[in-house]
Amino acid sequence: MNTKEATIEQLNKIGEGRFPGYLGIEITRVGDGEVAARMDVKPHHLAPNGFLHAGSVVTLADTACGYACRVNLPEGADNFTTIELKSNHLGTARDGAIEVVAKAAHMGRTTQVWDAVVTNAANGKTIAVFRCTQMVLYPK
Repeated sequence: MNTKEATIEQLNKIGEGRFPGYLGIEITRVGDGEVAARMDVKPHHLAPNGFLHAGSVVTLADTACGYACRVNLPEGADNFTTIELKSNHLGTARDGAIEVVAKAAHMGRTTQVWDAVVTNAANGKTIAVFRCTQMVLYPK
């Protein structure tokens, strides 16, 4: 896949049989330095207390940021890996869907920093803010 011209369909395909696919994460938009995604909240996304598990939220945000990094790698780079991530959880959901938009804060040659906002799809309220740093990898 030419990552600079990746389609929504291609990005959804690479998640099949992997963690994003198992969680039901669906890429909904790619372009202009952003990636958007959504996930229908199912019982397996909840913690034992009945609220949305923080790991489910982080995985949605990290997937959007990772895919955004993938489609915005600098020339000559062939991959990336997360070297740091942080999230602040401000709300929750028990059903419905959650959405995320990932946007670049820094797109350097050796690192990229991505910010994401996760919202409740039904009411637009922010559930979490997320930031990750990706190390850009080059062939040896």
